[in-house]
Amino acid sequence: MRAVIQRVTQAEVMIDQKSVGKIDQGFMILLGIHESDDVEDVAYLVRKISKLRVFEDDEGKMNLSIQEIQGSILSVSQFTLYAETKKGNRPSFTAAARPEKAIPLYELFNEQLKEREIHVETGEFGADMAVSLINDGPVTIIIDTRDK
Repeated sequence: MRAVIQRVTQAEVMIDQKSVGKIDQGFMILLGIHESDDVEDVAYLVRKISKLRVFEDDEGKMNLSIQEIQGSILSVSQFTLYAETKKGNRPSFTAAARPEKAIPLYELFNEQLKEREIHVETGEFGADMAVSLINDGPVTIIIDTRDK
């Protein structure tokens, strides 16, 4: 799994000009699921994200987790994070998990975050979405479960 995590002051996802997910302070997460990912990858990623200390404490140091600030997450699936671009100019997405595998893992990812008492909003898997955000910092972190 590959997650692009952006610390935000607000983020929103819209489908057909209708808001389907919106948060204030927290993380905007773009989540790519690889064809070989499994439930262990989900557990690892949820653990890392929930404890990631990138929010400022009273001294202005990035020392607090999303749980400690009671922030929210806007989670959006994004198969294009596994684009292969070595050959030619048209990306290949064969490394990305097919929907029948990716959807259950994406849903499990969101559920496990909720189990940690983190408010989670989502986009819609496979939909054409418009995502807007205000990146706070800017802070952007990439976590890939292959780099454990």
